[in-house]
Amino acid sequence: MNKIKRYAALVLGVVMIIVLMAGCASQKAILTSTDEDFVFSYGIDKNGFWDKIKAMDNIDLCDYEGILVPKDIHEVSDEAIQAEIELLLKSFEETEQVTDRAVEDGDTVNIDYVGSIDDVEFAGGNTQGAGADVTIGVTQYIDDFLEQLIGHTPGESFDIEVTFPDDYGNAELAGKDAVFAITLNYIVNTITPEVTDAFVQENLTSYYDWTTVEEMKNYIRENIRASALEYFIQDYIIVNSTVNNLPEIIVEYQEYSMIQYYSNYAIRYEMEYEEFISAYAGASSTEELLEMNLEQNKTTAKLYLIMQAIAEDAGISVKEDDAIEYFSGLSQTGDYTQYENLYGMNHLKMITLQRDVIEYVIDSAVME
Repeated sequence: MNKIKRYAALVLGVVMIIVLMAGCASQKAILTSTDEDFVFSYGIDKNGFWDKIKAMDNIDLCDYEGILVPKDIHEVSDEAIQAEIELLLKSFEETEQVTDRAVEDGDTVNIDYVGSIDDVEFAGGNTQGAGADVTIGVTQYIDDFLEQLIGHTPGESFDIEVTFPDDYGNAELAGKDAVFAITLNYIVNTITPEVTDAFVQENLTSYYDWTTVEEMKNYIRENIRASALEYFIQDYIIVNSTVNNLPEIIVEYQEYSMIQYYSNYAIRYEMEYEEFISAYAGASSTEELLEMNLEQNKTTAKLYLIMQAIAEDAGISVKEDDAIEYFSGLSQTGDYTQYENLYGMNHLKMITLQRDVIEYVIDSAVME
């Protein structure tokens, strides 16, 4: 099941990206409120709208009905479908160790090595017998290190000679000639399962309800198409609408969401928050993190406002039952309460409203 979940995460639409990013609790709200539902639905009213904000008063809204969608957006190629299938199959690949043939260009091999300069070993140049998987022509090693493995057979031990580049990061090694004592352990052969109806039924039916390869391809085609349409429509309405006033509360909401997003990942990786944002975002502080992402956060905030403006203009609204139905469908168990407990019903209504807005605009769009 974990293999399938990994693929499922890749094909979820834009709405779930919004759930993950915008649904995080606002740190400001956490500091000022003891009501958990209010925390996770910070600034959102019971209708899924931004509280006390009329979006149409802040926007010159584009003509969102009858948007012309280029063919390359809504038509999905066989190559795109195959690429998704190959991505899915990676979760089901198996490997075997090959020892009865010589190494060829493009092979993945497992090697051990000990590097030395003038017969003296240097730090970092020894696999310590742990073995390293490298792919000739893909993995980046110095000089022609990996190409010198071609023609050798697993079980052999031999030396290769290389020269560190003059601009190598370690000044003690830069420009130096080195010898690596190599032990070629084995060639790694990857076995990818054949995609048949039997494979689908054995591995995918329980999650996706697919029973044939054709059903799988149709599902993937529709997901690619839906995702492409969502991104295109979002970009279109942002570019073609003019936001005259962007309420600060929406920008703050997105900023606090981003902070919480990084905080959660820092906890997951057992790192301090400051250490995590430095390593993964290149920011030395929260202030720098927000400054680096200011335009992105403003763009997301504009999208929130535009989506609400379309809902106001088109008379789109959602009820609690609509949100329950939508989020029950997202849950593997059919239990929406896990989302309500985490995000609050007001937030679930906002996400459902945004889903309905996107569907409304797509339904009226003209496919070129």
